[in-house]
Amino acid sequence: MPSISATLPWDVQRLPRSDGGVFLVTGGNAGIGYFVAEQLSATGATVVLGSRDPAKAETAMASIRAYVPGARVRAIRLDLADLSSLEAAVESLRVERLDAVVHNAGVALDDPPRRETDDGHELMFGTNHLGHFALTRWLMPLLSAAPAGRVVTTGSFAAKSERLDLGDLQSRKDYRPKRAYGRSKLAQMCFGIEFDRRLRAVGSTVASVVVHPGGALDSLTPSRPSVQARAVGARLSAAPAALLVQGKHAGAWPAVRAVLDPSVRGGQLWGPRVFGLRGEPRPEPVWNHVAAPSVAARLWDASCDLAGVDPSDVPG
Repeated sequence: MPSISATLPWDVQRLPRSDGGVFLVTGGNAGIGYFVAEQLSATGATVVLGSRDPAKAETAMASIRAYVPGARVRAIRLDLADLSSLEAAVESLRVERLDAVVHNAGVALDDPPRRETDDGHELMFGTNHLGHFALTRWLMPLLSAAPAGRVVTTGSFAAKSERLDLGDLQSRKDYRPKRAYGRSKLAQMCFGIEFDRRLRAVGSTVASVVVHPGGALDSLTPSRPSVQARAVGARLSAAPAALLVQGKHAGAWPAVRAVLDPSVRGGQLWGPRVFGLRGEPRPEPVWNHVAAPSVAARLWDASCDLAGVDPSDVPG
């Protein structure tokens, strides 16, 4: 049967229906995650926001319902920095299957000093990478119960110029916030590609896809009162940048397509069409340092040791 993409061009404004689908979006209460959740809600699916702040999740759900009448949206408390809480968080989903998870939540620190999670992991690496790595382990039975479950991992253009230091994944020797953030996103992307290799090796029905939003600015993002405020002045001053980058609503497009389009394949990287920075989503070659199997395998082993779980141990 031809895929949607083989018969019709993808239209970000007219998404295919997904009635009966169940999607989890981590960090779905703000930023790109909010717009991923809002757009997926318009397909008729049930969308679950994973958020560590129940009040912000309530505000986001109210906004989604205001923009998507009849939206089926709810929330669970999800703290990716607390690895011991993730199994219970997954149990609180109370679903029999999960059609997709969008690993979107992320911590970004601009200034020193270095901070750690309660588990003793550098905060950005521990939350952005290890938290999603461990969460995937607990989600796998639900993803495997779906006809074609998907793990969609959101990377970042900031990872393109970074390289992992496998001898110092926790940035203990030389901590620089922007570099640590880029490396945490690179680790996520390596995980997403390596995970698909392992899924294919065991004939799993689950696929792992990596996406990145390109350049996504608050000042170019549509206003969502109480969730995403945007001053008129900020919009005008950012107008020249719109030639190269876009708003966070558009930054959500690659992840949304990776969830919904049956032509998207595991192991692919999707990003914006124009220079990888703006425009409609399209597949692009996987960056060489993300695709390197030897690095990814060593990162996987280290992540298993640090997180105390192995996502590929679960049949699927």
